Amino acid sequence: MEWEQRPGARSALRAALALALATVFTAGCGGDLSATPPAPIVPGTSAHPRAVNIILRDYVFVPTPILLVPGEVVRFQLINGGLVEHEFVLGPQPLQDAYERAEAAAAPSLPGATARPVSLAPALAATGLRVVLASGQQATVLYRVPTSPASAPLLECHIPGHLAKGMVGRIAYVASGATGP
Repeated sequence: MEWEQRPGARSALRAALALALATVFTAGCGGDLSATPPAPIVPGTSAHPRAVNIILRDYVFVPTPILLVPGEVVRFQLINGGLVEHEFVLGPQPLQDAYERAEAAAAPSLPGATARPVSLAPALAATGLRVVLASGQQATVLYRVPTSPASAPLLECHIPGHLAKGMVGRIAYVASGATGP
């Protein structure tokens, strides 16, 4: 059986190949070539907090790093874009350690059982913030960024097993006017 070429098939094949190569070339060069650079960061204030959008996906916080200006006020707009419950714990190491212990102690021993509520002493809990989100759930919280890089907060998820899977966010302190990575 002899193969017959339809009129225009060769030019359609060339066009498809050219499109595929252009797509690969554009992706290899960083994606959208017409994208504009990110705007400079203007630090948030109590009257006008800066919006910082964060997606909690399965075992990762997006974006990374999360850029914060020391002393600013931010309005975290959180969404759990993962398939399972996630936790957003932002604060110093003692707070992270306390939530890790509390979550482990509250974890049910039987699969499918309901976990006990997690709580900390009010003075310790006040050193940071904690938000637990079911899949698809959203929350908005205000946060004043510590002024000293030495007291820069850590970001972790302490739902049992999530920290072991690498659910640790990266925080970067930047100067006012800096742009994204």
